[in-house]
Amino acid sequence: MMKLLDTLHRWTGGLIGLVLALMGLSGTILLYEHLWIGFPGTGDPLRGDLTTVAATTEKLMATPGAQGIIYADARFGLHQLRFAEGEGAYASQSGEIVTRWASQWERPELWIFDFHHHLFAGDNGEWVIGIAGLCGLFFVISGVILWWRTRKTFQFRLWPKRMSRPAIVMHHRDLGVVVAPLLLISIVTGTMMIFRPFALGVVAPFGPVAETAKALDPPKYSGGPLAEKPDYTAMLTEARRRFPDAEFRILSLPRKDGDPIGLRMKQPAEWLPNGRTTLAFDAATGEVLGARDALALPSGAQAFNMAFPIHAGKVGGWAWRIILTISGLSLTMLGSFAVWSFWFKRPKPAKRAVKKAALAST
Repeated sequence: MMKLLDTLHRWTGGLIGLVLALMGLSGTILLYEHLWIGFPGTGDPLRGDLTTVAATTEKLMATPGAQGIIYADARFGLHQLRFAEGEGAYASQSGEIVTRWASQWERPELWIFDFHHHLFAGDNGEWVIGIAGLCGLFFVISGVILWWRTRKTFQFRLWPKRMSRPAIVMHHRDLGVVVAPLLLISIVTGTMMIFRPFALGVVAPFGPVAETAKALDPPKYSGGPLAEKPDYTAMLTEARRRFPDAEFRILSLPRKDGDPIGLRMKQPAEWLPNGRTTLAFDAATGEVLGARDALALPSGAQAFNMAFPIHAGKVGGWAWRIILTISGLSLTMLGSFAVWSFWFKRPKPAKRAVKKAALAST
């Protein structure tokens, strides 16, 4: 049984290790994206008062082709204006465009994010990442089980003693068991965001699965076609009246006629950086079609909404971000060394070794 588990563990690492390594590296880089986007205004304090936000929204949404806004927050002081087909812009909190791009390839933080979440392949890439996540979960659990047999030889090293296969395997085994709890958190929370059935299983202890699943499905609304000049100030005013302590996070125009204008807000008790408190406005009249209070959702749905902020280091401050950095870099090292040792440092076949020994003795 242990021999079969060892074989599966090695093949899992050899086949999926590179994907996991790249996920660890790209995820670690994204933890610090707010520090290396070096435009004026990134460090500006948040101006979340209704008057300022409403005036800036009216100004930015009057830009031809504008499809929505991701509002500035306490960590990143610029608004992100979204257009069609990957176009976008950063704007100050007073509404001045700081920079604009025609494609995500012009902004490293965007294409790294796309790679980390989709492997540049849309939904198909998500499936690959999700499968890699499940394999990574097996990889961690089986690795701990296999380590138990050799626990008496444990030696903690940040780097292999030498770049030989035995040293790499020993380093992989001992480092893996140390960081296993961190890897479990990163892998489980990441996979939750891709595979809904897996996520429902993880949050099942917090409430009935059917109730959670229903709460996670976005409500559907139907309204009129988008007005020529929507009254964003009135919408934001109504949203602030309903949720007076919430921050404005994302404004989205409808993708097709009949869809509503969407507004996401974040209440102080929410962990999710963009919140799950939502309002839907009739695109033709601006009337509220529906609102959802994230803090009133079932416990299972609220637990699910904590997965992303835990995974992306959006809670816990610098301490948690450093812990996730250790997890990400460890995953990068373990995955890349697993691939290298499996494909390029494999032991020579016994017959070949015997033949060489025989030739040397003659």
